[in-house]
Amino acid sequence: MPLSFLINPNTPVPIFRQIADGLRAAIGRGTYAPGDLLPSVRQIAEELGVNPNTVHKAIVAIEREGIIEAERGKGMIVKRGSGAQARSASHDAVLQHLAEAARLAKTTGISEEKFNQLVQRARRDAASQKGDQS
Repeated sequence: MPLSFLINPNTPVPIFRQIADGLRAAIGRGTYAPGDLLPSVRQIAEELGVNPNTVHKAIVAIEREGIIEAERGKGMIVKRGSGAQARSASHDAVLQHLAEAARLAKTTGISEEKFNQLVQRARRDAASQKGDQS
């Protein structure tokens, strides 16, 4: 199954965090259900065109959150009952990104109104990019 997210190397968000956020969101949406096996580190690295060590760092991050676990001889599986936890962690990640954007906006003198306009524009841009991937 192809990954349901892309990474953007041109953002200040580290690649491993983008991968962790993408996997977490996919689990939260049910793309990977409890008991499902995640793609291997090598598969994810090849599909995204990144270093396997970067993918491993992302996998370790979501394993520490208790969303996935290693199953001997198989790989990483989605833990039972982790969907709500993954959704909550995804919301937290979005909030962190927005808080950083708000700090940058404040530092550069962008008004609250303009910031809200930029957030709406970013949402539209993201929605149109999602449509382009289908």
